Amino acid sequence: MTAAPQQQQQQQQPPQTNLPLDPYADRATASPARFLYGLNPLAKLAAPIPAMALLVFVRDLQTPTAFLVLAAALLLVGVSFDRRLLILFAALPIGALVIGFSFALWTDPDKVDQSVVVWQIGSWILYGGALEVGFATGLRLAAIVALTFIAGLSTTGPDLVRASVQQLRVPYRIGYTALAAFRFVPRFAYELDVIRQAHRVRGAHGGRGPFAGVARWFGYIVPLLAGAIRHAERVALAMDSRAFGAFPDRTERHLVPFRTRDVVFTVLFWAASAAIFWFFFPWGLA
Repeated sequence: MTAAPQQQQQQQQPPQTNLPLDPYADRATASPARFLYGLNPLAKLAAPIPAMALLVFVRDLQTPTAFLVLAAALLLVGVSFDRRLLILFAALPIGALVIGFSFALWTDPDKVDQSVVVWQIGSWILYGGALEVGFATGLRLAAIVALTFIAGLSTTGPDLVRASVQQLRVPYRIGYTALAAFRFVPRFAYELDVIRQAHRVRGAHGGRGPFAGVARWFGYIVPLLAGAIRHAERVALAMDSRAFGAFPDRTERHLVPFRTRDVVFTVLFWAASAAIFWFFFPWGLA
């Protein structure tokens, strides 16, 4: 007696689709302890920008290392710890090492400290001063990238657009048009996946090798462009039906206010950045 209702429920369930991850969709709810999600996007952008600008002119090892530790601590506490964050934490030091060693090889040995010889092959010598310059550059770039993750990993596209329109007074015609254009990217990925599956089922452009790959990609262009045109027409009709751009301003359904906690976070981050620069003072007194 219970088999029939179970079969009906299974038939009524909607089919699962392999939709790509939409980076501009609304963020899923997270724990209240992950405080970075609750901050205004403009606060998370304004807080690290002065430090990022000053790090361009830093040449020591201690200052970018301190900002790397600061950014890592904020990310560990303020955002959800997932696979993406783990990959970024692993990629940052590896990238800093690769960039540092590469710049050490490219540095002019006549302009660095030659008191320490690290490696010598024939007449070619790698000095300790070159390694210091290279790793200082790698750490500086890694610190700047880590500071951008504070806003990048805890902010969605719609919230950034809403904050820009509401606080920075960016015209909504520009903000929401750019957001609609950015949302085309996951849509293209989904349509490309559907087209590839259809070609695979029909056996079109089979085979291996570079020529077969080029033939397959040429077969994707026309249906992908056709789908893009159809999607653009639907978006344009939807925006026209809602009188988009007909008035100088519009009513916001979702407000992104700039609260006291945003001011506190920005001021505290500026104070921490100033303390790091004051303690290490990487520019010297000469």
